[in-house]
Amino acid sequence: MFTLPELETAARLVHRHMEPTAQYAWPTLSDRIGAEVWVKHENHGPTGAFKVRGGITLMDWLAREHPGYGGIITATRGNHGQSQARAATALGLRAVVYVPRGNSVEKNAAMRAFGAELREHGDDFDEARTEAMRVAGEEGLYPVPPFHRELVRGVASYALEFFRAAPRLHTVYVPIGCGSGICGVIAARDAMRLPTRVVGVVSANAQTAKLSAEAGRPIPTDSARTFADGMAVRVPVAEALAVYGPGAARVIAVTENQIAEAIRVYFTDTHNLAEGAGAAALAALMTEKDQMNGRRVGVILSGGNIDTGPFRTVLSGAAPPP
Repeated sequence: MFTLPELETAARLVHRHMEPTAQYAWPTLSDRIGAEVWVKHENHGPTGAFKVRGGITLMDWLAREHPGYGGIITATRGNHGQSQARAATALGLRAVVYVPRGNSVEKNAAMRAFGAELREHGDDFDEARTEAMRVAGEEGLYPVPPFHRELVRGVASYALEFFRAAPRLHTVYVPIGCGSGICGVIAARDAMRLPTRVVGVVSANAQTAKLSAEAGRPIPTDSARTFADGMAVRVPVAEALAVYGPGAARVIAVTENQIAEAIRVYFTDTHNLAEGAGAAALAALMTEKDQMNGRRVGVILSGGNIDTGPFRTVLSGAAPPP
């Protein structure tokens, strides 16, 4: 997708607005898995999730290429919305953000705190996205899709940091929602000419990315009911599929209970908070630990923005309802 200089330019821009996030090999986690496990801590960024990076690069691009817009409009389950609101309001732009009904209370509050004008529509992310894109022209706002080349270029900065700071990794596990995260990892790997294998992870209740990658074409699903809201997508993004379809070694699905267990493991072994999508990569590694035995592997802790109620449920030993 990008040359290495293109990614390095994006990383310099991102690092003017935020510090690189940490990556650690936690001994207790490595002992549990039987491999040297490196965690990329995107939960330590200024919005608690990796999406903040794409907001920085997209808004920089928008200001240069489309300076006539007075604001942006987008849809989200939370982390993308925080990113866009933070970056847009910093430029003095409006940020209208659509979320589905029943969205995370604490993510909604965070988006408003970053300056978002929040609107509820539909029963899931894809319905909210369709409505946001529909009204963009009516209100004269720039429609920010969930996947865009400039979003990916910014997001790829975390992978560039990871690949340069950690020892060479055999495999990296990455959660998939609309695809900017895994595409950023693949882009950085390919630009750096690394042999690292990239494994995508979806919820067993939201398998559109897995089904699409296996079929070689977009396969929507009827529902995407998972408490891992960052992966709750019914309709795949064709542009993202064109990258992770051939670029990922495989895409695997994990259950709600496996995701909840991974959240508990993160808290026990590293005392870090992971939201559902943020724990999915570790959940996948835990299911494949026998084949990763003795290897050096990476997992992306993509975000830590889990609401208090669901976190209590997870710590009690259960999986929250979707």
